[in-house]
Amino acid sequence: MSYSINAYAKINLGLDVLNKRADGYHNLKMIMQTIDLHDTLTFTVSDGEGISLECDKSYLSCKEDNLVVRAAKLLMNRYNIHKHVDIFLNKNIPIAAGMAGGSTDAAATLIAINHLFNLGLDKKKLMEYGVTLGADIPFCILGGTALSEGIGDILTPLSAPVDAHILIVKPDIDVSTGFVYGNLKLDDNTPHPDINSIMEVLSTDMKKTGERLGNILETVTIPAYPIIDCIKECMNNNGAVTSLMSGSGPTVFGLFDDENTANQALAHCLTLDNNMFGTITGYHNN
Repeated sequence: MSYSINAYAKINLGLDVLNKRADGYHNLKMIMQTIDLHDTLTFTVSDGEGISLECDKSYLSCKEDNLVVRAAKLLMNRYNIHKHVDIFLNKNIPIAAGMAGGSTDAAATLIAINHLFNLGLDKKKLMEYGVTLGADIPFCILGGTALSEGIGDILTPLSAPVDAHILIVKPDIDVSTGFVYGNLKLDDNTPHPDINSIMEVLSTDMKKTGERLGNILETVTIPAYPIIDCIKECMNNNGAVTSLMSGSGPTVFGLFDDENTANQALAHCLTLDNNMFGTITGYHNN
């Protein structure tokens, strides 16, 4: 018995950090959006017991620390499933990119195990399990467009944004989320994006949306990695309605209303560094 599922990447169409909590986490206010760029996971069930993971990229850890294995083990242990599950991960989302690549694979795994073994769990229950593994996982289960609050686990579905061609560019660097949040200064001089203002125009006006987008984490990541600002400038100079860093970085996305313009911008941006990842995608809404 086999089952395949796509795991969709996310971008942040707005990201604000409100304050730091007593438990060390931060209270966030974000607009999360899934995009068509995705990994694919294939699950094969056989007699025996255990979980094995194989990845198509040699740089990935396919051991027990992988979120895919942890997610499968969580449900299989909880519901006393005594079968062997082979998982193959076809990885297309760049890692350490601020696009929830690991979280979305874990979310897809929870959905797949639920389907394969007829557990009958609804999205809400899967999201409750998911948040125990990572704060982005509930959104990756929900998908589409959503306001995300708390540590990222309080989700409110939103209307889909105006269609756009989305240019994704990731420089050949890895950014530590811990470093970014650890160096974030929240004081009277910190510029906060107006998330409510973005939501007002998101589904009706791409230009106004572009004018209002913001990501507070750029105040940390861009000074540490100036290439991110160079990519944003390249996109803006080559026809983007706007550009923004996703999550804690280093991925930058640009919104374009014309596919040819997006392709031309991609070619220009990739000249900044031959090792960059770049692609053009679109929004993915359920």
